[in-house]
Amino acid sequence: MSVGILIRRWRAHRHLSQLDLALDTGISSRHLSCIETGRAQPSREMVLRLTAALQVPPHERNSLLLAAGYAPLHSRTNLAEPGLEPSGDVDFFIAQLDPNPVLILDRYWNIVRMNEGARRIFALFRSCDSLMPLNGPRLIFHPQGLRPFIENWDAVAACTIQRVHNDAANNPSDDKLKRLVDELINYPNVPVRWRKLDSDFAPRPFLTTHFKWKNSTLRLFSTLVTLSIPLDVVWQELRIESFFPADQGTRSAVNRLAKGCALSQTS
Repeated sequence: MSVGILIRRWRAHRHLSQLDLALDTGISSRHLSCIETGRAQPSREMVLRLTAALQVPPHERNSLLLAAGYAPLHSRTNLAEPGLEPSGDVDFFIAQLDPNPVLILDRYWNIVRMNEGARRIFALFRSCDSLMPLNGPRLIFHPQGLRPFIENWDAVAACTIQRVHNDAANNPSDDKLKRLVDELINYPNVPVRWRKLDSDFAPRPFLTTHFKWKNSTLRLFSTLVTLSIPLDVVWQELRIESFFPADQGTRSAVNRLAKGCALSQTS
């Protein structure tokens, strides 16, 4: 697909007229029209100016550069290759929050790293082993994942699906994100109203999940943060989800698991 078509699609997605985008980038609307229709070939600098004005994510920015015949701007770190993690070993980093669970998720919400605290929590719910590789939203929605164990599933799932909807909306050419949305909304007993992005949705800074375990309830609140690693697509798109006990009973349970003790039947 030509770079002009991609720019036009992003402009439409951002609800900008040619005049609006031209003014934002300091070029004439005629020149922009020529770029979009393929009558003019934009320079590398021009592609970067347009993608910056359109707030195109790094991954998609690389795609536009390639479509225009230029090398990508943002590198892609291979997390599976040792020695490439910036600022030291990522496993050492997430280990610092142990015994609290920590997950690192990629742009598609796949779990690419977890600390020992997270492994101990997942070990309580063995049914999740059948869903490898692990994906955060899929674990919440799949009947064989964590869904049967989440007491406040409606609240947790509603927040989760809107986050994925929002990712898909902000990356309109990413078919993989669209397929993830389709997968989630087609699981059993998913409300029809969740099939579309809620424009009024505002993500919570903290989300508490109530996990049922035998006769106990483990209440963990989570926070999501992103990394800012200049010019690296993978690291800019990673999310770190950290879980913390929301009550004293859960804190005690997490500490007992860290010591290798079995949990009591009630909390």
